Amino acid sequence: MKSDNPNVRGIKHMAFAVRDAKKALEAYARFLHVPEDTEVTVYPKSKNRVALFYLGGIEYQLCESMEPDGRFAKWIEARKAEGLHHICYEVDDIDAALAHAEAQGAELRICQPCQVYGSHPHPEGWVAFLDDEAGGIEIEFMQVYTPEQLQEYEAYKGI
Repeated sequence: MKSDNPNVRGIKHMAFAVRDAKKALEAYARFLHVPEDTEVTVYPKSKNRVALFYLGGIEYQLCESMEPDGRFAKWIEARKAEGLHHICYEVDDIDAALAHAEAQGAELRICQPCQVYGSHPHPEGWVAFLDDEAGGIEIEFMQVYTPEQLQEYEAYKGI
């Protein structure tokens, strides 16, 4: 059955908590032909290493915490396994998406790197996290910037 939620356009990305982004990337390269030279980028503010690539039209993020108490490391420790950490859903209007979720009883989660609850700017758009999970998977919303909004973001120091 198809959802009638008018706020969700599709999946922006899926983020996987991994112990070692480079090692996880090697498995994707070997089994799914993801380019072996995919870069593992360091994000100093959030203290993560991330391999980002597209597979089947979906953006994948293999996320490794650089510190033992980092967001992804703690998630792996709590579950005793690596796995799908969160799905980011692209929305046209993040405020409407959040209002809809909150009307259904959702609460907002703090963005750890930014220390902000609710909608706030990130490198690709405004994001917000729910403090609720669906099947153990965290929920993120993103309203992707227009080209003009992306230019405005250039002055902001993101993650």
